[in-house]
Amino acid sequence: MRKISKVLIANRGEIALRIIRACKELEVTSVVVFSEVDVDGVWVKKADECYPIMGNPVQAYLDYEVILSIAKKAECDAIHPGYGFLSE
Repeated sequence: MRKISKVLIANRGEIALRIIRACKELEVTSVVVFSEVDVDGVWVKKADECYPIMGNPVQAYLDYEVILSIAKKAECDAIHPGYGFLSE
């Protein structure tokens, strides 16, 4: 089985922070997406890489086509949906 080296976190706030911490422990690069209202979020600063997503702040995290596009652009091996948003 291939090791995951880079994961896109398709969530925000405390959930994203917990996943970022786990990534650091596992030596996995963390990539986050953020809406314009979340630009100063702690998880955005803690992630290894971050990409802005445009549009309505809530709807932006639900746009799976944009999320997949960013994951491909960032060369992610996996996407962690967190909870809510894409996980439902």
